[in-house]
Amino acid sequence: MLKEFKTFVAQGNVLDLAVGVIIGAAFGKITTSLVEDILNPILGMFIGGVDFQNLKVVLKEAVGEEPEVAIMYGNFIQTVIQFLLIALVIFFIVRYANRIKKPSEVEVVN
Repeated sequence: MLKEFKTFVAQGNVLDLAVGVIIGAAFGKITTSLVEDILNPILGMFIGGVDFQNLKVVLKEAVGEEPEVAIMYGNFIQTVIQFLLIALVIFFIVRYANRIKKPSEVEVVN
């Protein structure tokens, strides 16, 4: 089993995965900043100067030390926007990679 693990690690699959995770995490921070710092203020301006993170429906007001209970739908909207941006960029990356990839030779079946 140890020999199989060494072979698995040496094949490069683990390294490729690690690089993908690290780049993905960094890209996630970039898109989070894009949404929070650039897009949300613009969208907030169009909906009357409201900060997206403050959009919520309060189910129960705060009483003394007890915090309020609220549905934070502004955070949800922000997360959906982030997801759509990431999906769009990944779509363009895959599309570009497929275009520059050399076409494989087509096998002729008799």
